[in-house]
Amino acid sequence: MAFRATVLTLYPEMFPGHLGHSLAGRALERGQWSLEPVQIRDFAEDRHRTVDDTPAGGGAGMVLRADILSRAIDQISKNDDPAIVRPRLLMSPRGRPLTQARVREIAGGPGAVIVCGRFEGVDQRVIDARALEEVSIGDYILSGGEPAALTLLDAVVRILPGVMGNALSGVHESFEGGLLEHPHYTRPQVFEGQEIPAVLTSGNHGAIERWRRAEAERLTRERRPDLLSDASSSQPVTK
Repeated sequence: MAFRATVLTLYPEMFPGHLGHSLAGRALERGQWSLEPVQIRDFAEDRHRTVDDTPAGGGAGMVLRADILSRAIDQISKNDDPAIVRPRLLMSPRGRPLTQARVREIAGGPGAVIVCGRFEGVDQRVIDARALEEVSIGDYILSGGEPAALTLLDAVVRILPGVMGNALSGVHESFEGGLLEHPHYTRPQVFEGQEIPAVLTSGNHGAIERWRRAEAERLTRERRPDLLSDASSSQPVTK
């Protein structure tokens, strides 16, 4: 069964964006995953297709209305097979940080319903009533949830079965095993006086794996020491 992504947005024309190109784009054409952007304004009931209103209690900005967004979510649920439950994700800077582990969980499921917020935020009542999982891609603010949704989908789609040409491509990447990725090198052998580390051209696969592990640990200590506690449970290479 192909991975199904449904995206609720005020800007459906932003999709598939960059996901229509390269590996993700070819996988989309082959039907390895599907993408359905849904216009939230289609569920508004006034002639202006209004989807937001002023925040209760005052304050800046506008808030996406619960009644309109809930109608959109319910319509999607009505069209889904009741035996197949897709997570409902709300892209939000206050959400739990997206991790590679969560990406793998999503990729291992039937798909996802992704809500792209706009304005000042989304009415909390629809978040609670429709069990939306708030997801953040970082400690910064975007103009809307669409770039965040594309980022999440990029991370998910690339690890779907058959999307990457080499099934081992993702094994040594950053965050797999809880560490940042080791450095990479390729030809030429010498660049501006810097040589490729000799171990990488030695043909000794055990030594190469130990070097990669050591470099991954070094970079993680320098740049993301918070990850080391998670990585401590993973098995070091001993060949």
